[in-house]
Amino acid sequence: MKNDDDFNARVGEFLRSRIRTVPDWPSPGVQFRDITPLLQDPRTFRVLIDAFVHRYMERRPDVVAGLDARGFILGSVVAYELGVGFVPIRKKGKLPFTTVEETYELEYGSATVELHTDAVQAGQRVLLVDDLIATGGTMMAGKKLLEKLGATVMEGVAIVDLPELGGSQRLREGGLDVFTFVHFGGH
Repeated sequence: MKNDDDFNARVGEFLRSRIRTVPDWPSPGVQFRDITPLLQDPRTFRVLIDAFVHRYMERRPDVVAGLDARGFILGSVVAYELGVGFVPIRKKGKLPFTTVEETYELEYGSATVELHTDAVQAGQRVLLVDDLIATGGTMMAGKKLLEKLGATVMEGVAIVDLPELGGSQRLREGGLDVFTFVHFGGH
């Protein structure tokens, strides 16, 4: 466990140094944590994916679910590397087949995400992936969708946690184990 903690800390430092901060976007006062530099550099992208795969190699999920939209990028590659299937959790109105949906609250209003009704089977263990945890609403909605279909979400994983927004704490209080490599104070 200590070796894993050291490994995760080193990976976290490496990734943090490559995440771009964009001030005042999308609104004044917000420090946007942009992960696209992690994807642009092939070495950095490999380190990121290998770190996710290392974490789940021994306790492999049955399927990986990715949250719209950057969770698709990460989750599909992690699923491929683990040799398991991938399912997208999309914004409402984007999936063509029969869906289940979950609505959650945003700072100003609400949003809805959907999942195909045949995306997972009852009893499957699912790894839920996104790029960042802010308020936790999207990830909690994803968890609820997967559970509606009888799956068990083994962990919610992201690159970045913004702990001051309280999302990771809310997710844990809601029964979801959460893991991130990088923590950024402020928002």
